[in-house]
Amino acid sequence: MESKVISSGIRYSSLPASYVRPESERPRLSEVSACDDVPVIDLGSDDRAHVVQQIGDACTNYGFFQVINHGVSEEAVEKMSRVAGDFFRLPVEEKLKLYSDDPSKTMRLSTSFNINKEQVHNWRDYLRFHCYPLDKYVPEWPSNPPSFKEIVSNYCKEVRELGFRLEELISESLGLEKDYIKNVLDKQGQHMAVNYYPPCPEPELTYGLPGHTDPNALTILLQDLQVAGLQVLKDGKWVAVNPRPDAFVINVGDQLQALSNGRYKSVWHRAIVNADKARMSIASFLCPYDDAIISPAKPLTEDGSGAIYRDFTYAEYYSKFWSRNLDQEHCLELFKN
Repeated sequence: MESKVISSGIRYSSLPASYVRPESERPRLSEVSACDDVPVIDLGSDDRAHVVQQIGDACTNYGFFQVINHGVSEEAVEKMSRVAGDFFRLPVEEKLKLYSDDPSKTMRLSTSFNINKEQVHNWRDYLRFHCYPLDKYVPEWPSNPPSFKEIVSNYCKEVRELGFRLEELISESLGLEKDYIKNVLDKQGQHMAVNYYPPCPEPELTYGLPGHTDPNALTILLQDLQVAGLQVLKDGKWVAVNPRPDAFVINVGDQLQALSNGRYKSVWHRAIVNADKARMSIASFLCPYDDAIISPAKPLTEDGSGAIYRDFTYAEYYSKFWSRNLDQEHCLELFKN
């Protein structure tokens, strides 16, 4: 590999050996069918009780859902998608000024997942950065493209509001006070990952990202409308979640699985790559504050089942997550009682 990133403009005719998965770990793309019954929840509905019930069903049975009429403006979404594409079209020398393989950095361009620890790499570059509080983190964001900071700031604000609305609905769906989750997660952190998957010469041999769960509380994902790539594990089988215009995909993360005492499942998902086209996805993560204590909500442990997970801080969880390979056993298993 001549560059630290794969979005270098080089078009590979075959997959470099360091990206080839062992036979038993390949995506078996021909066996994947579309998920025809993805829950789609209309947040513009006046029937709050129905929305709460739909969300509870989706979190229990799927671990993810899509939302429409979500309140994030069409303009914010279009501009975000455009500026993200503009960033990855920059000359490789310009992008590499931001490169780091240190996961503790609050703003970096990197590749794969944890390039220093992995045996096999993933066909992905990503720009990852912290977004809250904005006045603290915006100064370290890219200055090129020139409109990046303003456009992304506006998008982050709108997505954060959506996340808070969803947390209230999820709280209510568990039978808790609507502010319960927001109060536990405290002054929530917010991160973003702009994922770029260049055309891949042999998509059946590798991943953009292998199967994993998200370590945060809630993920709000903007899919590429032109190129599908998200797959989730449903009833033991990988199924494709095809992009839907005007919708976000919402993933339950590990912290919500712990808070719900295992009622809601953090969804296993993966990204596959395309032979002909680049694909981009934009993930926004809402996270507990570092010293927030995560533990199962007391009312959810009183049916005789007890607490499945021990108390832990988010900082403890996050450091454990980044010290492992992405596709190892579920990190939450390490926090079971």
